[in-house]
Amino acid sequence: MGPVVVLVLVLSCLLLFSIWRQNSGRRKLPPGPTPFPIIGNILQVDIKDITKSLTKFSEVYGPVFTLYLGMKPTVVLHGYEAVKEALIDQGEEFSGRGRFPLAEKTSRNLGIVFSNGHTWREMRRFSLMTLRNFGMGKRSIEERVQEEAHCLVEELRKTKGSPCDPTFILGCAPCNVICSIVFQNRFDYKDQDFLNLMEKFNENVKILSSPWMQIYNLFPDLIDYIPGSHKTALKNIAYIKNYILKTIKDHEESLDVNNPRDLIDCFLIKMKQEQKNLKEPSEFTTEGLTIAALDLFGAGTETTSTTLRYSLLLLMKHPHVTAKVKEEIDHVIGRHRSPCMQDRSQMPYTDAVMHEIQRYIDLLPLSLLHAVTRDVKFRDYIIPKGTNILTSLTSVLHDPKEFPNPDKFDPGHFLDKSGNFKKSDYFMPFSTGKRICVGEGLARMELFLFLTTILQNFNLKSLMDPQDLNTTPVLNGFISVPPSYQLSFIPV
Repeated sequence: MGPVVVLVLVLSCLLLFSIWRQNSGRRKLPPGPTPFPIIGNILQVDIKDITKSLTKFSEVYGPVFTLYLGMKPTVVLHGYEAVKEALIDQGEEFSGRGRFPLAEKTSRNLGIVFSNGHTWREMRRFSLMTLRNFGMGKRSIEERVQEEAHCLVEELRKTKGSPCDPTFILGCAPCNVICSIVFQNRFDYKDQDFLNLMEKFNENVKILSSPWMQIYNLFPDLIDYIPGSHKTALKNIAYIKNYILKTIKDHEESLDVNNPRDLIDCFLIKMKQEQKNLKEPSEFTTEGLTIAALDLFGAGTETTSTTLRYSLLLLMKHPHVTAKVKEEIDHVIGRHRSPCMQDRSQMPYTDAVMHEIQRYIDLLPLSLLHAVTRDVKFRDYIIPKGTNILTSLTSVLHDPKEFPNPDKFDPGHFLDKSGNFKKSDYFMPFSTGKRICVGEGLARMELFLFLTTILQNFNLKSLMDPQDLNTTPVLNGFISVPPSYQLSFIPV
């Protein structure tokens, strides 16, 4: 038997196995478009605008449907009711993290974002407790954000009102907040170590959002053997992990258990306590700390900086909104003290604007993949343990029943008839349920303090007529980013 015949037989067997597997697996799953063998429904999905494709599928198959991204099924939740029923009402069953092949290589079920089971619960509990209480040294998290807001304003003053692209400066500020929380100290914006870390993170965000990574996630075992940007991403992660590890070793040498300075110190103290009290292996290890710190940087830097960048663009586009926010800043805060989180409760319009920015920009249209932790009966379907779950946050944040004219930027979506702030259950930019973003409170604090401090000190001047500004998001595989723009920061 010749090699060509053997190859044809092997490929035929793979094809038949793929067809059998897909057909047998689809019997009790939600309906969906018929998948092709091996590649699934990939050719039926517009990679450039996945959200639009999901909306079209939901119109045919309903709010819960199945897509095959490769040979494995992914159940899609579209619309508030389906998302709430799964992530909140059946939160425990839907609390798993879906497969991310690149993350599995680097995280190995450690850290906060990509871990599962007992490890995830322990790391999440520790991170939430540390971020909420933060009895570290003399400075609270709010004070650290205020300090960075002041440094941000000083950096913007250096532009002297000249037109500039704010991307780099707005990237430095949230990254420095994470540095302050994890490493104790912030960096100067020109510090070489800081610039190197920023470069690695920024490059990885671009790589992770590229079509190549979507292909890699479908066929990781095959693509691992060929060159590509996934290799660059792994090198960048290794660089960041080595930097974090070096910092951990420095902290070990200067640790004072009675006076923790940052998250690393708190983790090291927890490690010592676990070593004394438990005989079983602990989740609190040096490698676990390294991955947890990496997760905080990855989740808390690019997302916040992109939101800030989008915020300034929307504020320029809608000068009447900006004028009302500045009026509220003058009335509640004034010009002679820094904004603080207590101010937010007295600033309903500004609070509504912050919420509307996050709703409108729809930063993470698909969130991160979930997975079911056991065989689950959901509505009239059976979803097998380990099945990936894709939640369309766009379908919730842009639901016309909750937000009239959802594609229009309107702070009124979060205001009642009396001008008071109005909460909405549909506000899910950080997802919802047990996997809701650990850094939600920090991100909302940064957004409020950075933007109010900027508007307290500057007028935003567009280089063109505000009506001509383009605010349409540049969609990619991961984050919705604003189009590039320039502006001038005119001191008040």
